[in-house]
Amino acid sequence: MARRSTPLLRRLLSPSPTPSPSPSAPLAGAVSRRSVTYMPRPGDGAPRGVTLIPGDGIGPLVTGAVRQVMEAMHAPVYFETYEVRGDMPTVPAEVIDSIRRNKVCLKGGLATPVGGGVSSLNVQLRKELDLYASLVNCFNLPGLPTRHDNVDIVVIRENTEGEYSGLEHEVVPGVVESLKVITKFCSERIAKYAFEYAYLNNRKKVTAVHKANIMKLADGLFLESCREVAKKYPGIQYNEIIVDNCCMQLVSKPEQFDVMVTPNLYGNLVANVAAGIAGGAGVMPGGNVGQDHAVFEQGASAGNVGNEKVVQQKKANPVALLLSSAMMLRHLQFPSFADRLETAVKRVIAEGKYRTKDLGGTSTTQEVTDAVIAKLD
Repeated sequence: MARRSTPLLRRLLSPSPTPSPSPSAPLAGAVSRRSVTYMPRPGDGAPRGVTLIPGDGIGPLVTGAVRQVMEAMHAPVYFETYEVRGDMPTVPAEVIDSIRRNKVCLKGGLATPVGGGVSSLNVQLRKELDLYASLVNCFNLPGLPTRHDNVDIVVIRENTEGEYSGLEHEVVPGVVESLKVITKFCSERIAKYAFEYAYLNNRKKVTAVHKANIMKLADGLFLESCREVAKKYPGIQYNEIIVDNCCMQLVSKPEQFDVMVTPNLYGNLVANVAAGIAGGAGVMPGGNVGQDHAVFEQGASAGNVGNEKVVQQKKANPVALLLSSAMMLRHLQFPSFADRLETAVKRVIAEGKYRTKDLGGTSTTQEVTDAVIAKLD
């Protein structure tokens, strides 16, 4: 069925020819609009509840920026806010209940103790809600100089198993065993999500990242699953790359990659490398999705809670979470609001007047937020 519908889908998605604008036409600041309108179902405009977790460090600053922008454009969402800190032993039951009820969550970063201490609440959330797919979109923003152009990479990462299974124990004093779990079910599930994402978003290629030359059974099973799924999508190019070569290729020729599908640990590494290439952790959106629930957050985990100096100076970059909020609005089927938010953010970046320190500027979080609000149509 996918093959039969592809030509029709391409005709519908291809732009209709329009007459060339005259030299005197006012092109500056023009906003592209859909030639075919979005037709909502009755009741789609009802406000939707969203669970909000401000989190640690810069989290309250950047989630506060999102709330201001949502209010300014009268987005049909309302927030149920819960205070969760990374040093809590577990995610409170009322927070899980809220996410199950609302189906959608927006969160700031949650700090995870290094070495000892409590287990990661981020991992707890993913497992409790079966958020099996992590998606990070790493792309060039017009006006933001980077070492590479034409970067538009989507990293899709398996989110529930692998090295993050948390199965560790001390065999004898001084010897620790950590288990990496790979299953056919989870591997096929993430591969299907990656190819489905590529098909629905008119992407041309899916690259599986692995280390099957060494971990022949575990990563071999992951590759086998990806190959089986790839056969069902003949219109999408499929290739494979060893993770160490992948990192080298990312920093030398990132434009060769389109959609990347990875096991858990590799995906975290690859997504952060790709984010650094495309402009930094402060501007890359992302989210985690399962069958029934979705949690949106800053795409790159590096620096998602910031540091004490940034918090005190209130100079955290809100762009990543604002763009993640645009992803959330599309997920909630509010595409016009998502377009307005994304366009406003891109205008501020392109103008270059208001940028936080990580982008070479001196602006505060509030100044960037006010600039985005001013650019809303």
